[in-house]
Amino acid sequence: MSELLTGRPGERRLFLGNEAIVRGALEAGVALVTTYPGTPASEIGDRCYEISRQTDLYFEYSVNEKVALEVAAGAAASGWRSLCAMKHVGLNVAADTLMTLAYVGVKAGLVIISADDPSLFSSQNEQDNRYYAKMAGLPMLEPASPQEAKEMTRAAFALSEELQLPVLLRTTTRINHTRGAVTLGELAPRPGPGFFTKEPFQKVMVPAVARQAHARLLAAQGQAAAQAEASVFNKISGNGPWGIVTSGVSSNYVEDAVAELGLQDRVQVLKLGFTHPLPANLILKFLAPLERVLVVEELEPYLEEGLRAIAQAQGLTLPIQGKGQALFSRLYEYQPALVRRVTARYFGVTDIAAEPPDPAQILGQPLPDRPPNLCPGCPHRAMYYSVKMALRDLGMEGIFPTDIGCYTLGLLPPLSMADFLICMGSSINTAAGISRATDQKVVAFIGDSTFFHSGLPGLANAVHQGHNFLLVILDNGTTAMTGHQPHPGVTLTPPGYPCEHVPLKRVVQALGVEKLWVVNPFKYREALAATKDAVNATGVRVLISEAPCPLHVHRLQGRKSR
Repeated sequence: MSELLTGRPGERRLFLGNEAIVRGALEAGVALVTTYPGTPASEIGDRCYEISRQTDLYFEYSVNEKVALEVAAGAAASGWRSLCAMKHVGLNVAADTLMTLAYVGVKAGLVIISADDPSLFSSQNEQDNRYYAKMAGLPMLEPASPQEAKEMTRAAFALSEELQLPVLLRTTTRINHTRGAVTLGELAPRPGPGFFTKEPFQKVMVPAVARQAHARLLAAQGQAAAQAEASVFNKISGNGPWGIVTSGVSSNYVEDAVAELGLQDRVQVLKLGFTHPLPANLILKFLAPLERVLVVEELEPYLEEGLRAIAQAQGLTLPIQGKGQALFSRLYEYQPALVRRVTARYFGVTDIAAEPPDPAQILGQPLPDRPPNLCPGCPHRAMYYSVKMALRDLGMEGIFPTDIGCYTLGLLPPLSMADFLICMGSSINTAAGISRATDQKVVAFIGDSTFFHSGLPGLANAVHQGHNFLLVILDNGTTAMTGHQPHPGVTLTPPGYPCEHVPLKRVVQALGVEKLWVVNPFKYREALAATKDAVNATGVRVLISEAPCPLHVHRLQGRKSR
């Protein structure tokens, strides 16, 4: 049995931040969980899949984040507490749903996990999704530890039902992938079948209904502000004439910096966990006696802007600073030493703490670079080689729009098979634009999971518009990069995960593609010949490279004899 299903209330366990979120949802009686896998949130779905095999929890790996959120919204409208997890850029995919779902509201609690990725450990950008809460008008909580991740997840369901709004739980990589001690609460039972109550003139967002819904949303925001003022997740500590305001993982670094600099009697700290709407009265109470305030938050100046607006509205003129020269950057995640240095500099105290040694100085030489690589035996490497050799033999140079997945590592030498990348599904559409604007040979690459996620509309458009490029679909039979999760095209699925197989070849044909090749990239001569034919052809054509990820096969079936 999953360890997330065991343990007595009050017992302490060591959990990953993502596991703590799952435990919090279970303690809240979550009945349905949806996700599209994406680091740093992937383990939320993986643990829920395991639990769904052992309980009556419904779980699905949805085809993309928009679908995932809409499935969760339907369940929440029917009385099931639901959770939808995604990485930060996934919320872009679900944003159309999110913005109007705030108008529609929920019946049972709906919690949306947005896992941000400062320092871009596994992402194409480091956008700050706190602004989504502000734009959509939804409550937002930000945990600073696995314990808070569990408590906030549980509290978010109750808050969602009280306000009849979805609630955003915004995490960052350092919280999702930190292990910490978590005190268990009692697991709640899941309900039986739900019931959808017809309320079309409240739930069908035609303009006349949406106008009234917008007014209800604004009223609910007022209720949310009152909840933020009283929230146990917003805390003031310390004494003195100076102040620090912080949230999320940065609050841990602030706690260390204050202790290491000996500022316990000179600095008050406002740690915010309920960060939208901001608790204006609590903030004013905190600011009133202070001489100056430092704001410690990763990425954008979300808190800093909010604090300044609140202070300005009340005529407070004390300095409130966070981002800027000699202060904090809007780039990347922070480190404890950085927070300590900036804190010392801002308040004019001496920083005498020792810096950690530079490994290069200890070794007497720089550490060797370790760029990420395609795994040994990866079929993508073989397919890239076929395309590379086909273009060489034909005396052509290719332009390679690529997509999100393991195969993005084809960017690196000696393969060098990536020239343009924006986001999931962009390879097909950017290939269309490049092929229209130039006479160059365009070969786009997309993975099987990404194709189902957001490639289908682009391919339908390319056929409809009569574009001219070759699309190589790299079908390794899994969503490999995030941990081998299933998608509609898979044939090898995790044990106990029921799903219907949607054949990739038939989908491509159904979208109107007439020039189609399917190859095994490890049968090099056949793959090379087919690739040359596909490159030489015109119009929209598709080559499916079909070979399973060997790590996935080994994981599910065990090592086979040769």
